[in-house]
Amino acid sequence: MKNAACYARVALLAGLAATGTLFAAETKPTDGRVTVIFSHPEKYTDIRDSQSDFENERGRERYLPFIQEYLEQEAVRKLPAGEKLTVTFSDIDLAGDFEPWHGMQFNDVRIIKDLYIPRMTFTFKITDANDAVIKEGERKLTDPGFQMQITTGFRDDPLRYEKSMLSDWLRAELKPAKK
Repeated sequence: MKNAACYARVALLAGLAATGTLFAAETKPTDGRVTVIFSHPEKYTDIRDSQSDFENERGRERYLPFIQEYLEQEAVRKLPAGEKLTVTFSDIDLAGDFEPWHGMQFNDVRIIKDLYIPRMTFTFKITDANDAVIKEGERKLTDPGFQMQITTGFRDDPLRYEKSMLSDWLRAELKPAKK
């Protein structure tokens, strides 16, 4: 009888997971105020999800939606009312790298070392309600001390170092104007 109950729970959880009900993330609409563009992501330095993902194909599907969602949600909370932000990524190099010399069992394991720092290159534009440009530019984010920072809220997130860099950038770039 216990086995039947366990199987029923597993079947229910599997069904919920398959429909997306169990793990659906709560997302808040950005009302079109934040636009994230990934320009030629197949050419990015590194968004691979394994040693064999040479053209970043699986990595694009796996990581870019999470970077986009994070940036949209964080930026819309920090943007003053009426302003819009457009970010166009031209390169991403995730923290860590693959070290195939450890053997076949490590082909899908990203090794995090201070040697493999996270990097992002992008342009951005902030506009007002009339589409007048308030601020724009290019940024090349790197974090050589990424392993020494406390990444609260991201502990188990595979993109915690990249999200931390973006969070720092948003905090610095979208500072409220001094009165």
